[in-house]
Formats: sequence, C-alpha cells, structure tokens
Amino acid sequence: MLTYQDVSSLFSRTTGIRDENIRFRTVSSLAGAEQPKGLFVPISTDSDTLQEAISNGAVAAVWPEGEQVPAYAPNHFPIFYTQDNLKGLEIIMNSYYDYLTQNKDIKERTNFIFHNKALLNEADETYDIAVMAENINSLGSNQNKAGEE
Repeated sequence: MLTYQDVSSLFSRTTGIRDENIRFRTVSSLAGAEQPKGLFVPISTDSDTLQEAISNGAVAAVWPEGEQVPAYAPNHFPIFYTQDNLKGLEIIMNSYYDYLTQNKDIKERTNFIFHNKALLNEADETYDIAVMAENINSLGSNQNKAGEE
C-alpha cells in the first residue's frame, strides 16, 4: 500500500501530523467517492470539497501550494503541497506503479478512484490520469489473480 512516507518523500512541504504508519487504501480525485483511509487529490472543480472527502474517509490530501486550506480541516490532517495537483498526482501514480512492477508479491494495494475515462472530455491530462489509474488498478488485480492460482 501507498504510505505517508512514500507520499511525503515526493513533496517538499507538508503540514499536519507526520505519521509514517499511515497507509492509504485509496487515492481519489472525487470527494463524493467512498475512500477509506483515502488520499484526496482534487484535480478539477468537479472534485467537490475537502469536507466531503473527509466525510467519505479521506485521511490526507494533496493541496495546491498557495491556496488556502479550508478552516474546517483538522490541524492534524496531513496535507502535501504541490504547485500543480494534476502533476503531483501523476508523480504519485508513477512512483507507485514503479513500486508495484518491482514488488510483484504485494498483497495489499492502494486503489485509485477517478472519473470513468469515457466521461473525461475536459482535458487530455485528466484522461491520461484515468488511464494510468486503470492500469495501476488492473496491475494489482492481475497479479493477485496470478498469485491465487
């Protein structure tokens, strides 16, 4: 699973609790999606609010550098700051994909939740992220099936 340490090593600025034991079961750009032990990464105006993401299980977020974090966010809530959330998300996904391809026997994996790629017509980058998420998720499920045989 993707860990706090994995994500914090990718971003130079963080706030909130620094807990190396946090493990992210999900990474999502959709605040309204169930995201147990989730890392919320809002990449568009359709992402909705941090408050909704927290209500649905987010335990940390990636946030645009220079943008005010909502006052309702708990002080201990981990925030990883980036200049561009979409690029930050891409960095996380590439790092995790590399990890999965080098460690094929991992049993617990992080699930990436994004818009259906067929619905993404706003920008090529968001389409690419959805395709990357699909590839990461299928890599995990294909390896799990192979290990069960």
